[in-house]
Amino acid sequence: MADVAARAGVSGQTVSRVANGSPRVDPSTRARVEAAMAELGYRPHRAARALRTGRSQTIGLIVSTLATVGNSRMLEGLAEAAAARGYALTVVTIGRESVHRAFERLQDQDVDGVVVLNEASRALEDVVPPTGLRLVGVDTAPSPGITALETDHFGGARAATEYLLELGHRTVHHVGGPAESYAAQARVDGWRAALREAGAPEPPLVRGAWTAASGHSAAAAFAHDRETTAVFCANDQMALGVLRAITEAGRRVPEDVSVIGFDDVEDAADYQPPLTTVRQYFDVLGERAVAVIADAIERSVPMPARIVVPAILAVRASTTQAPPRDVSALPPPRRPFERA
Repeated sequence: MADVAARAGVSGQTVSRVANGSPRVDPSTRARVEAAMAELGYRPHRAARALRTGRSQTIGLIVSTLATVGNSRMLEGLAEAAAARGYALTVVTIGRESVHRAFERLQDQDVDGVVVLNEASRALEDVVPPTGLRLVGVDTAPSPGITALETDHFGGARAATEYLLELGHRTVHHVGGPAESYAAQARVDGWRAALREAGAPEPPLVRGAWTAASGHSAAAAFAHDRETTAVFCANDQMALGVLRAITEAGRRVPEDVSVIGFDDVEDAADYQPPLTTVRQYFDVLGERAVAVIADAIERSVPMPARIVVPAILAVRASTTQAPPRDVSALPPPRRPFERA
């Protein structure tokens, strides 16, 4: 630090302020100090800083799996948000070990806070978090000492179902996620609420496992049924499997069956046809999770009980008006190059 101060022509205290992200530094001075740091290869010593400040500048993440697209995108959002706030991220995957052991491992590393992600959040129902640990649960029910952070799964599912009903479909089938998933159940509830409010019949619920293959298998319950004209899927991967099953049944999307997914993954716009889906803002979720912990540490801001991030319906070519009830009146298939 003394070498950096000498090179930049400033005091050691100014270098310390720059290294710790203090706003109390003139921009031109900050640039000069950062240039000196780069020239000399200076890096703040995280362990020494932790001893001095009592903070490790590290956030722990507990997750059950990173195989699902939602979890991997959430991890990306958290990592980017943590880096932007000057925090490191350490990940513990539960499965082989209990959530109790995961907390112990993270406490051994003196993390400043913990984010528990999606399916792993169910484990919080059976555990009392360590006292004083700043904790955010993504997709979990609100509980004392935990900030519950979620996308508006209920509202997004209801909006998707309402949209299909507004297109004239008599009812909407649903391919739900795993029964143990908080997010999946909230989407089931939103689907049911929209049907109930519209006075539409409720078809039997079928469930998948978030994968395209499970969506394809679940679609066997309705793909050949000419009365099925609209399907809402709990994620885009399962919707991809449903698209395949409907095509294999000799039916067309969207002319015969409209399909909606959930998540708006990067490839959703390139499905055939481009998928109408409910968009989750994983980057915003990551930013909110990190901000809640960082603000509690740095500014003593109380952690809120619950944060809900809105979801919007992104309308694309996989949905259209309900087909005529008389199957014989359906128009012939259009050529691919005629599709809008």
